[in-house]
Amino acid sequence: MKFNKLVSSSRRKNRARHFKAPSHIRRKIMSAPLSKELRKKYNVRSIPIRKDDEVMITRGHYKGQQTGKVLQCYRKKFVVHVERIQREKANGATVHVGIHPSKTVITKLKLDKDRKLILERKARSKQTEAKGKHSEESVQQTMETQ
Repeated sequence: MKFNKLVSSSRRKNRARHFKAPSHIRRKIMSAPLSKELRKKYNVRSIPIRKDDEVMITRGHYKGQQTGKVLQCYRKKFVVHVERIQREKANGATVHVGIHPSKTVITKLKLDKDRKLILERKARSKQTEAKGKHSEESVQQTMETQ
């Protein structure tokens, strides 16, 4: 169902806008989910990935329990380069393999004051969403009082 008539639902236009996106929008597109522990701690599901975060790869050839530090966020190609995730080229040189941030899970955040403010803001907005919702218990209580 279309919610906003001013936004196109055309696949062609959406792909064009995705691949022509400027850097500040690519940053948001390159978001990664937080691990279960971090999600519980900060009450936030995902956050844009950044250089010194520690991530675990969850999909593809390199998935596993091994975690690595993000060495580079390559916004032009929508990939991140992770420590120890390399392959050998035909000429013998080793290169880092690009991995899309959505295929990773952030296990350790690099926190600075701006990142803390982002986490607080996202957690606050999540609390206000639940403000207007009713639970089954509250509905039962209102029915009993009538």
